[in-house]
Amino acid sequence: MTDETTTTTLPPVRFWPALDLTAVDFDPVLAELMREGPVNRIRLPNGEGWAWLVTRYDDVRAVTNDARFSRAEVVGRQVTRLAPHFIPVPGAVGFADPPDHTRLRRAVTAAFTARGVQRIREHAQRTLDAMVDGLLRDGPPADLTERVLVPFPIAVICEVMGVPAQDRERMHTWTQLILSSSNGAEVSERAKDAMVAQFTALVRAGRGSTSEDVVGLLGAAVGRGELSEEEAVGLAVLVQIGGEAVTNNTGQLFYLLLTRPELWRRLREEPAVRSQAIDELIRYIPHRSAVGLSRIALEDVEVGGVLIRRGEPVYVSYLAANRDPEVFPEPDRIDFDRSPNPHVSFGHGPHYCVGGILAKMEAELMVSTLVDRLPGLRLAVPPDEVPWRKGALIRGPEALPVTW
Repeated sequence: MTDETTTTTLPPVRFWPALDLTAVDFDPVLAELMREGPVNRIRLPNGEGWAWLVTRYDDVRAVTNDARFSRAEVVGRQVTRLAPHFIPVPGAVGFADPPDHTRLRRAVTAAFTARGVQRIREHAQRTLDAMVDGLLRDGPPADLTERVLVPFPIAVICEVMGVPAQDRERMHTWTQLILSSSNGAEVSERAKDAMVAQFTALVRAGRGSTSEDVVGLLGAAVGRGELSEEEAVGLAVLVQIGGEAVTNNTGQLFYLLLTRPELWRRLREEPAVRSQAIDELIRYIPHRSAVGLSRIALEDVEVGGVLIRRGEPVYVSYLAANRDPEVFPEPDRIDFDRSPNPHVSFGHGPHYCVGGILAKMEAELMVSTLVDRLPGLRLAVPPDEVPWRKGALIRGPEALPVTW
């Protein structure tokens, strides 16, 4: 993967604690690791042993698109990790390799294409408008997290998934417990089991369905023998959890806009720049804590001048890749005119986020609607008084007090 001379000296194993960072501060441990070199060794708070960490943009893209690094091999291994619990369920698409991964994704692709997302755009806009109507009716101050940033993504992902309205609040609660390390492994596992049971019932009910929502597509695929029920449920769980990540990520995005009035003003005055600006904001925000899911090397592979041996676990950092100065000049500066902007916030390669188009649409709708309808929106408290979620695998504000 590189022309550099392969080193035979192993870098030291660095412990990467689970830091409860606030605002949009870049993780200082990750920044230090990036300075030390493109490939390092890390140990995270849970699991066992150490893993390689790849941070340079070109190397990240290479690893994530290389069949010699396997997600399937991680299952059943206690690889060092951030979460106290192991999130995936058996058959989950996130831990499948091609061709199984390709087969699994194909079952739900129709719901997440540009056409599929456009199908629900008008309904999503009406849902959002109703929430903003309520804000305007009730008047300031308000908690933007409670009034928009939580309920809107829930409504959208559950609409896409085909989750009945009466089950949506439970789905949200389970997702929050799964995405937290502060409640302990047992609580998170119970929440995961409950979500699995719910999606099992929904997929069974969807057999023979002609619905275009995810549960309908999965149920039909199981009925045709293209997927097992276990595979369908595993896929549904990961898509549901990923869909709600929008809440925390847009929480960071709005915190950023509301603490930098010049950015908010430009979005208000130049609607044409909004789509490009969203991409830059998505590149910039630390959209998760530490790292996500690991891979296992199936053979010896050279990356960034380092020889990764067969059987060794590897993490990539999309956050670090998004700050690579070789690809993004002045990476720590927010530049709405940045073009091209090939960020990897939604991943890269076969495991590119299936809901990436949907997530960007939601962010665009929320930004445009709030900028246009509440142009004077601002924080109701000093920035350092905004509370942030503790133990969250995806960083976000607990509340975002605003006024206008």
